[in-house]
Amino acid sequence: MPALKTIAIVAAASAFAAPLAAQDYSWKPDRPINIIVPWSAGGSTDQVTRVVAPILEEALGTEVVVVNQPGASGSTGTKAALDAPRDGYTWTANAIANNATYAVTGLIEDTSIEDYHIYLHVANVPVVSVNANAPYQTFPELLEAMKSGSVTVGTAGVNSSGGMALAAIKESAEGDLSGARMITYDGGNPAVIAAASGEVEVTTQLAVEQTEMIRAGRLRALTVLSDTALEVEGIDPVPPITDFMPDFHVAADYFGVFIPMGAPQEVYDTVDQVWQDHVMTSDALKSYATDRGAVFAPSYGEAALEKAMPVVIAEACARVTRGEAVVSPSDIGIDCPAE
Repeated sequence: MPALKTIAIVAAASAFAAPLAAQDYSWKPDRPINIIVPWSAGGSTDQVTRVVAPILEEALGTEVVVVNQPGASGSTGTKAALDAPRDGYTWTANAIANNATYAVTGLIEDTSIEDYHIYLHVANVPVVSVNANAPYQTFPELLEAMKSGSVTVGTAGVNSSGGMALAAIKESAEGDLSGARMITYDGGNPAVIAAASGEVEVTTQLAVEQTEMIRAGRLRALTVLSDTALEVEGIDPVPPITDFMPDFHVAADYFGVFIPMGAPQEVYDTVDQVWQDHVMTSDALKSYATDRGAVFAPSYGEAALEKAMPVVIAEACARVTRGEAVVSPSDIGIDCPAE
């Protein structure tokens, strides 16, 4: 069995390269771990997962492979992770609100956030940006165009951060924004590229996906979906949406990796400790967050769930308000005040 021998040799070599980290933990993986990113390469989830993977790899003493499997607003790859053997070797990555609400929209049946052990790393904020050649200089000008004409908006789909941002803006705006027409792509990166190239006029994807294009002058940022300005080196401060919509509800959008429940307990115990020892102190992750306009906010387990519940509840209940829910959030343990 030469292939297995090769894997064993690689794992042993990795463990030797970081003996203290690998030997201190109860679970010692003997083959590569796959993290399924259910979006295309270059998007927000893919970016940060590729920052975190080497941290985990060094600590665990085995290869951590990032696998892109996009489709159906991230549900295709997420379901693949849920359907894989529950042995601790297949994880997934996403915004936590997605994993928690796929059942509400019917994209994945009989699932909830309780299907995972949670490891969060950063919080992300959507930014409303327009193509550099678009006529809109301010967010109010863009809103007026969305009321009176047809404006194309590139997102990664209704379940993506960009799709949810656009829906939230439509709900909060005074007047009908039916002129905003969403064009869906396989991930945040393709949606941002589409806006930068002029294929669409606007994108509402995350800051981490847009910063390079904004710095390069190919996108013009009009507002950030936050109650404070977005300040990133090399970019003019982006005004908060509450400057224009004071009652806009803001909930931090947390991202992380998720290990499906059912694996041996030593898997979760080990990754908990790795998260605390290495991810929560990572300079590489801090630098990524600072450079891209994300918030460094690692946590795991119950503390992570408590931190993320406001955005989970907000997104689940917004599905009901927008008529997108096929399953009541209460069926997966989320109570909506107006439901």
